[in-house]
Amino acid sequence: ASPAAASITAPLARPAPSNPGSGAVPSAPGPALPGSAPDRVEVPSIGVNAALTPVGKQANGEVQTPSGEPGSPGGWYQDSPMPGQSGSAVILGHVNTTNSELGLFYRLHELTPGQTLTVTRADHTAAVFTVDKVDVYHKAPFPTVEVYQNADRPEVRLITCGGYNPATREYLDNTVVYAHLTSSHPA
Repeated sequence: ASPAAASITAPLARPAPSNPGSGAVPSAPGPALPGSAPDRVEVPSIGVNAALTPVGKQANGEVQTPSGEPGSPGGWYQDSPMPGQSGSAVILGHVNTTNSELGLFYRLHELTPGQTLTVTRADHTAAVFTVDKVDVYHKAPFPTVEVYQNADRPEVRLITCGGYNPATREYLDNTVVYAHLTSSHPA
């Protein structure tokens, strides 16, 4: 039996300035874009091409997750910057669905530094990001400040669950992809 769609659980912290981490791919950041809500995320190397829907916070302070139904969109955390703006935009997707082990971000852990992803925005611009690093964190304790802190350049975080424990039917980890804006073009 497939596990139920997993929650991406991490409390949100007040944004702080970021410092480039070790292992970052050296490439010049693209200029920041004006604010425009994201419509789609595409990560061709892992077969992702999905709509995005805004999500907020739950009553307990954790980020809401998008629907876990098959074919559901990913979620853009609407209290984070818009992808392409200066700061750290947050996009969430399930690793599985309510009836399948293959969710939107099932292959997120396969990304490597230097690969690209594109976020298409409502203003018909495509913001292209280059992956800097991929980290896996235990949910307890989760490094909230490191993951959600605001960057001083346009960045995006892609987040999903990982580390499935079949005995408890729970995900123990989160996979986080860090990427920065390298270019943009008309969509």
